[in-house]
Parts: sequence; C-alpha cells; structure tokens
Amino acid sequence: MQRRTLDKLTSWSGLTLAAMLIVAGSLLTWGHNFVTDQVHTQLAAQQIFFPAAGSPATAGDEYAPMRKYSGQQLTTGAQAQTYADHFIAVHLKEAGGGKTYAQLSAQAQANPGDTELAGTVNTVFKGETLRGLLLNAYAFGTMATIAGVAAIAMFIGAGLMLLLSLLGLWHSRRVSPAETVFAGDSEHTPAAVG
Repeated sequence: MQRRTLDKLTSWSGLTLAAMLIVAGSLLTWGHNFVTDQVHTQLAAQQIFFPAAGSPATAGDEYAPMRKYSGQQLTTGAQAQTYADHFIAVHLKEAGGGKTYAQLSAQAQANPGDTELAGTVNTVFKGETLRGLLLNAYAFGTMATIAGVAAIAMFIGAGLMLLLSLLGLWHSRRVSPAETVFAGDSEHTPAAVG
C-alpha cells in the first residue's frame, strides 16, 4: 500500500471521528444545559430559602453543612442535597423518634385509634416525600455536571483528532508517491507453481 494512501485514509477517518466527537459534545452540552435549567427552574419555583446566618434553626452541629448557604434560595442540586440530608432528615428523625415512615405507618395501622401517631405518620410522609424530591433534583443536577464534563472531554478529543488528521493530510502531500508500507519482502516470497 502506498504511504500516501494510508496517510489519507487514516486522516479522513480521524476527521470523521472528530466530527462524531463534536456532535457528541454538542449533544452532551445541550443535555447539561437542559437539565441544569430544569433543576434550577423547578427548585426556584418552590421558593425554599436556607435559614439566615446565625439563625437558631441551624444552631446545632448536625446543621453545619447548611450554614454555607445561609439566607440563599435553594436553586441547585447540591443545595437540594444539603437541605434534604442536613435539615429535613434531621427534623424527620426528631419528629419520628428515629423511625422511618414505613415503621411509623405499621405502628399506626396496628393502633388505628392513636391520632397523635397518625399525625406523626402524616408529617413524616410529607417530609420524606419532599426529601425524596429534593434528592431527585440533586441526582439530576449531578447527571448534568457529568454531562458537562463529558462534553468538555469530547471537544478536547475532537480538537486532538482534528489536529492529528490535518497533520496526516499535510504529511500525505510531503511523502513520495513511490513510498510504500506493509509491502513485505518480495525476494522471499515463493513463486507460484503453475
């Protein structure tokens, strides 16, 4: 095979791969932007705010992660995770005496006349639901971040492939048309018996 032909084949393959990486990077960027926007829009609509700095609502050690967002509106996946795990979860543990919704619900079913327990079950159910929704926002926010990082990797890969492909095309013009690769050693090839 002629060296020039090999250079052109690999270079055009590289350009095709670069185009595919650019398309993948563009789709990942779109996914990142779409999910980030949706998480922000949905969380902002809830009008949840972190307690102000110095608030007694975040005075204990269990609330320490909340303090970095003091007074801010909850609008990101990371904030949603902090609020769910270091505010709602703490209150639910206190309200339910350390028991889960499922445990409290089973107790309430066994004691249908206990209205105080029924109220606790209702509170824990609503709290766990909100906590679950916030943690879903955190999960989607994390996926958006991963898509953004993957998009950057795709664009870097595309740039590298583009550069290498252009160098390959440049090299194909400089190499002698007579130069070959993978030709083998014709002197040692046995003659065909005919």
